[in-house]
Amino acid sequence: MNTTTTQPVLTVQGLRVEIPTRRGVLLALDDVSFSIAPGEILGFVGESGAGKSLTGMSILGLLEPPGHVAGGEIHLGDKRLDTLTQKQMRLIRGKEIGAVFQDPLMSLNPLLRIGEQLTETILTHIPVSKEEAAQRALALMRAVGIPAPEARFDAYPHQFSGGMRQRIVIALALCAEPRLVVADEPTTALDVSIQAQVLQLLRQLCRDKGTAMLLVTHDMGVIAETADRVAVMYAGRIVEVGPVEEVVRSPVHPYTRGLMSAIPTLKRVSGPLAQIDGAMPRLNSRPVGCAFNPRCEHASDQCRAQTPPVVATKPGHRVACWLAVPQQTEHA
Repeated sequence: MNTTTTQPVLTVQGLRVEIPTRRGVLLALDDVSFSIAPGEILGFVGESGAGKSLTGMSILGLLEPPGHVAGGEIHLGDKRLDTLTQKQMRLIRGKEIGAVFQDPLMSLNPLLRIGEQLTETILTHIPVSKEEAAQRALALMRAVGIPAPEARFDAYPHQFSGGMRQRIVIALALCAEPRLVVADEPTTALDVSIQAQVLQLLRQLCRDKGTAMLLVTHDMGVIAETADRVAVMYAGRIVEVGPVEEVVRSPVHPYTRGLMSAIPTLKRVSGPLAQIDGAMPRLNSRPVGCAFNPRCEHASDQCRAQTPPVVATKPGHRVACWLAVPQQTEHA
């Protein structure tokens, strides 16, 4: 990870996202706080509905109405994003923040050639000539591993395989050399061998260019192989965050421990896989206290009555669990 500067690329503090409905206001994200340094990959992991993608969409300014940021702050360097208009955010997306989504076909125009899409994006954000934009596009295609880019420059998206399309989307996200990339399930639709190639590509590009990345996934294996730090989300809140190796080897929160124990290993040759009983609560039926308490075998009366604070168990390792509070009472 690049540590030449101490200022984070992205800082999110106390982020709260609400969704008004006819039956009341639903709380989708609750007091989400984190930062990402230059060249660092922060992985967000959790079950479907935990709020991972919603966090990414909030940063990109792409929340679907009536969902909206109701509290907290989002800073890209010294620039506050959550107070900007949609017009102002459009100038930042693509130029300062790149995005890679799960389905590359959603990010590519099927009627435009790949070369056109790359050069158009470059010309939109960087003051260069068409010739220089084309050369930059070809260089990006080489950088993301597209073979014979000159021959494929005029090809359409449907003429590429799924893995190659995702590489083109990564090239699009990096066209303007953004400071931050939000990657939302970028490998889910790909074969395992292609997943490894794409993840290696993302990791290398972050290291080479000092780009910060928010990597959203439900796959703890992807996090372990790719990220520097991991944030575990449950019911709209970060319940544990810390260095990947530390969280994987010594998880503190019962939910994180459940996720770790559910991963198959070579040592486990027989017997059923461990599982977390129950399901993620709906937004309109979140339990009082710790949201995980109905599924937690260690839940106490305090867990059922009060939301646990976020505490630091070790430097850089924070947990929102009453089990951790006696060990360290100073809030992170």
